[in-house]
Amino acid sequence: MFQKYIRNIALAMCLFAVASLTTAFSDNSRYFELIKNIEVYAAVYQTLNEYYVDQIEPAATMRKGIESMLKSLDPYTNYITAADIESYRLEQNETMGFIGATILNYNDKMYIGDVSEDLPAFKAGLRAGDQITAINGSPIDKRTVDELKKALQGQVDTEVKITYLPNGETAPKTVSVSRTREETKAVPHFEMVDEHTGYVKLTTFMRPDCSQEVYDAIEELKSKHDLKALILDLRGNGGGLLTESVDLVNIFVPKNQLIVQMKGRVDEYNKDYSTQHEPLITDLPVAVLVNDRSASASEITAGSLQDLDRAIIVGQRSFGKGLVQQTRDIGYGNQFKLTVARYLTPSGRCVQAINYAKRYTDEGAAKVPDSLRTAFKTKGGRTVYDGSGVDPDLKVEKKSSSTLAKTLAEKHLYFDFANQYQRQHPSITEAKNFALTDTEYNDFVKFVESKNFEYPTQTETSIDKLKKMATREQYDKKVQDLIAQLSEKVKAEKKRELYTNKEEIKQQLTQEIIGRYYFQKGKVEASLSTDPEVAEAIKVCKDETRYKSILSAKK
Repeated sequence: MFQKYIRNIALAMCLFAVASLTTAFSDNSRYFELIKNIEVYAAVYQTLNEYYVDQIEPAATMRKGIESMLKSLDPYTNYITAADIESYRLEQNETMGFIGATILNYNDKMYIGDVSEDLPAFKAGLRAGDQITAINGSPIDKRTVDELKKALQGQVDTEVKITYLPNGETAPKTVSVSRTREETKAVPHFEMVDEHTGYVKLTTFMRPDCSQEVYDAIEELKSKHDLKALILDLRGNGGGLLTESVDLVNIFVPKNQLIVQMKGRVDEYNKDYSTQHEPLITDLPVAVLVNDRSASASEITAGSLQDLDRAIIVGQRSFGKGLVQQTRDIGYGNQFKLTVARYLTPSGRCVQAINYAKRYTDEGAAKVPDSLRTAFKTKGGRTVYDGSGVDPDLKVEKKSSSTLAKTLAEKHLYFDFANQYQRQHPSITEAKNFALTDTEYNDFVKFVESKNFEYPTQTETSIDKLKKMATREQYDKKVQDLIAQLSEKVKAEKKRELYTNKEEIKQQLTQEIIGRYYFQKGKVEASLSTDPEVAEAIKVCKDETRYKSILSAKK
């Protein structure tokens, strides 16, 4: 009976395939291949159920099969089961509220990692460094960060009670925090970085009014200053709403200009997006800052302004996400989020950096080789390429972070010291003028040493391997002594690294401390004077001849 049921399923799948494909394909061989493989899949499933040594769990087995199949595609195509659908809906639900704080878990304790200025957590008095101990009266022992985040979420305008230990205090406090859908500003900071150059930082395209925030910031700069050039900072901006990127570009280019196309196999996903309004500024020099974390809508903005020769792109090559996803109901409470189209900028190029359709390495999908990238032309005839994000017109090399600086961050030592610093300093000078003294940096070095901080280096790893090899091959004591001396010299050098890498560490520590007092806005403001990309952007915007030559060069 069961075998007959499985065969009926296989037949139904085949009939469904024929019905679905009849209108989609004219190639009979493709019908055959699809139907044949569906039959094979059903036969494997039937045989497992009938003959496998243990009884299989149908749902779990099928899910693994589907997920394995999807791994051969792109990482954005996902199967969402009925069991997971509630969490997915909560993430998409516009009535779901949050408190405006990030959660940090280390040393088996939960801390407020950061708060967004003017959102509920901030208004309730929560600050970075506060340790959360209970939610709605229930201790948070053994909860994961994800579980804690879910507990803090809820319907908009409902309240959650948070019990916490304020930074440096031992007496707990409990506050009621109202959940909100309101988000922190998409433009945390804007200012004039010199007499004639404005700067606007945009952190996300997720807000439906983020382009308006940029518009308002530029208008204010125009009204109060002699604005002659603009820097738009999209570094670290992971994207969001496509329409917002189109509206943002519209600030700089005329009405009815094609900005982006969606191209897929199915007509319903083919769509053109053009500017709808008159621009705010059409003649001022514009520099757009991007890096390897600028993605999606950020790349549409940067790529289209580059294609239209309306801005100079400064920084590093962007992330390279040019794929469009849609979610479809596939029955029994399950949903399927799949890639249905590609984004194309005005020149016709796609910025997608990973080619999931073609495997260039045995390990899986890889970056598209430069030799296989296709050339396109900007409005003025410059050559640009597809297949690997947006290449900057002016490349500024990104300084790699030292192993020591990375490990200090991973071990939360910047975070811990900033907590201590704030307890000792109720206030600091304004963000742009704040700087750690040498004495304060020495205090940090002592703080790190008091934590018995250790971190592995590649040199030490190699020395350990050499020790083991020398022992195994029975080299004499002289060799062993030389290896021991080398090991001691490396340890001594490591102790000096806190001073060798002082400037890099000091900069990251300063940012952590400033965030305690001035939040995201202060961090951005304080970094501008030492920012190499900003400096390069200012320089090129002030040099009219160089600016025009870059935009007119035939590459």
